[in-house]
Amino acid sequence: MIVSTRPNQDVALGVSLGYFTSAHLLRTAAFGLALACAMSGSGSAYAQGKVEAHYEASLAGIPVGKGTWAIEIAEDGYSAAAQGATAGLLKAFSGGTGTGASQGRVVNGALVPLAYVASINSKKSETIHINLAGGNVKDFSIEPEPPVDPDRIVVTEAHKKGVVDPMSSSLVRVPGTGEVVSPEACRGNTAVFDGRLRYDLKLDFKRMETVKAERGYYGPAVVCAIYFTPIAGYIPDRPVIRYLSTERKMEITLVPIAGTRFLAPFRVYIPTPFGPAVLEATQFHSTPLPPKVAKTQ
Repeated sequence: MIVSTRPNQDVALGVSLGYFTSAHLLRTAAFGLALACAMSGSGSAYAQGKVEAHYEASLAGIPVGKGTWAIEIAEDGYSAAAQGATAGLLKAFSGGTGTGASQGRVVNGALVPLAYVASINSKKSETIHINLAGGNVKDFSIEPEPPVDPDRIVVTEAHKKGVVDPMSSSLVRVPGTGEVVSPEACRGNTAVFDGRLRYDLKLDFKRMETVKAERGYYGPAVVCAIYFTPIAGYIPDRPVIRYLSTERKMEITLVPIAGTRFLAPFRVYIPTPFGPAVLEATQFHSTPLPPKVAKTQ
């Protein structure tokens, strides 16, 4: 996801941006959203499924946001869409909503992003568009256009090659033909561009556990450590950047998307000076989709 310069609002909107969005760890990661790594491997003969999930975000146990996330992975394409809003006490001080969406192709079992859009609507609204092709950014925009900050590390053309958008990065593909919910899910490094920030996300295996949503999923999960490395597009002196890049206790809990070799975030945990920031699924419904039947004349 993405790192934000507006931590109070993003704690609240972390859900929406998922973004996951961003969905996004890191504007969201600036407080509380999703992220993970797109990983390589062989596909499954029955690699189609969908997810409908509801999430709640909290800071030090206090509810700050709610959101939904819908994912569909088909034989030749995929889509993901999230929306969220501030909640609880934070809503009274800083009301806001956010949406995010990503879509792309499925090529040899791997996700290939084509387009990403994320919007935040609050006292200061913003919309980000990114178009990609073959893992490279074709073009992107931020509306309204942000002012140029001389302290911000410039994003070069080289930084925009071999990347994925924040929402697509949250869907983890497990290589091989063995168990999907396994330590293998936590082996990978992903280059992410969110329209402003270019960063790397690395996962390391921590443990296996069983999770249960209030509604829907009840079963095994894999917990990975998350390591965030800023590459470009950031201001080095920003406290949130320094904090996230040195924090070693961030975690993401992943559960399977039925019918596929992909996993999606069930829970994200980020320690903060104000207490733990947590994004967790309260409802997680995942179902396999039947393969397409070829039309006959």
